Amino acid sequence: MRTTNYTDFRANLKGYIDSVIDDCDTVVINRGNGTGVVMMSLDEYNALKETEYIMSSEQTMKDIRQGEEDLRAGKGIEVNLDEL
Repeated sequence: MRTTNYTDFRANLKGYIDSVIDDCDTVVINRGNGTGVVMMSLDEYNALKETEYIMSSEQTMKDIRQGEEDLRAGKGIEVNLDEL
């Protein structure tokens, strides 16, 4: 994660955008007085929104936890993905 101020961000906008997209970097742009914004790639944003959506469903989270317990208990099924 990189941190910058508004003046530097504005002067180097292309470099920051390239860094966010090419390096999956996140940039915090401080504007003073504890205010600011975060810039992230669209892929990272979409992944966060998907995680938020999944975690908002009690049933889905219950199923995930049950699956984790099943794996720890040795109840998993091995699948060879090369054969699919």
